[in-house]
Amino acid sequence: MEPKNDVDFILRNLLAGGVAGMCAKTAVAPLDRIKILLQAQSVHYKHHGVFGGLTAIVKQESIFALYKGNGAQMVRIFPYAATQFTSFEIYKKYLSVINIPMVQHGDKFVAGAAAGVTAVTLTYPLDTIRARLAFQVTGEHRYTGIANTAMTMFRTEGGIHALYRGFVPTMVGMIPYAGFSFYCFESLKYLCMKYAPTSLCRKCDRNTGGLVLTVPGKLVCGGLAGAVAQSVSYPLDVTRRRMQLACMDPNTAKFGAGMIKTLTLIYRENGITKGLYRGMSINYLRAIPMVATSFSTYELMKQLLQLDTGMSVA
Repeated sequence: MEPKNDVDFILRNLLAGGVAGMCAKTAVAPLDRIKILLQAQSVHYKHHGVFGGLTAIVKQESIFALYKGNGAQMVRIFPYAATQFTSFEIYKKYLSVINIPMVQHGDKFVAGAAAGVTAVTLTYPLDTIRARLAFQVTGEHRYTGIANTAMTMFRTEGGIHALYRGFVPTMVGMIPYAGFSFYCFESLKYLCMKYAPTSLCRKCDRNTGGLVLTVPGKLVCGGLAGAVAQSVSYPLDVTRRRMQLACMDPNTAKFGAGMIKTLTLIYRENGITKGLYRGMSINYLRAIPMVATSFSTYELMKQLLQLDTGMSVA
């Protein structure tokens, strides 16, 4: 049954988005943890590559350590993804009726960027907590769980400011990341429906345009969208992580001074490839399947919940 009203529409999108986020993040959780360790240059894993780092975590800690911090991730990702996808649908709906040429052509980018900013603002403290938990190694635990991490940071690192450390570079990075993610996915989806309706799409009379992407079509569009978005925003992601984890080690405390200072310091000490783009190889390994899984699951959930996943290609 199709949505009865706007509230029903929003609730269905919230469910679809939340499930999509959880599936995507669970699929790449081990890669997410090693990415954090490499970005922040943990003394235990700084000389390891992607697969060497994953192997070292299993040997030095345990196989379950690959999912360290994933509890906080799940607590964060459901409301984050639910808010992001639902906000995108709402912003896209309202932007599509605004007759401003500049917005008209970039409505999906603007809607995606605004959705990303909305979701991050509401859930950022949980991302900081998850990063702290994931950065810990066995035998050197400072925190015992989500609540303990939040309270410890609040008491010892300056209150609510500590939970939002790295928020500015996250916002700056989120605009191109979320904007390009949604813009690329929607654009590629349009191209598939217009130029490959028989190979990457199938008929669905209920949808606008009478077509729906096949699962391979969803994965291709999502994967390419993730690759483009990550390439543009990655240096700011590194900056955010350094700022979030600055107080974990006296040697890295200097990275908590502010976004511009941290960005400059990373560049001066390590350059572009070994500093601002450190961990980029693993980021592609995790980002492409993660975004592909996220968009694919979201589209499948929308179909299951009787929501329109088509578009006009006339």
